Amino acid sequence: MEQNIKIEFKQSTVDDLIAFSEILKKDINVMIEEALEQYFESEQQKLIEKNMNDENAMTNLDYDEFWDGLDLG
Repeated sequence: MEQNIKIEFKQSTVDDLIAFSEILKKDINVMIEEALEQYFESEQQKLIEKNMNDENAMTNLDYDEFWDGLDLG
């Protein structure tokens, strides 16, 4: 199912897109697609790291909790 998405850019972003398109000799749509791919990869990595940190926070015991009640004598 296709969705219509309305995308609006600031004029400075449009100006940059045009300038970089000319400098790099790349289609603006290709540049936007590449930028979004990098953004999604970065955000996915952040989510993975956050999930790992959250999981570690729930499962890790501090030193005193780990050794509590253990008799080494």
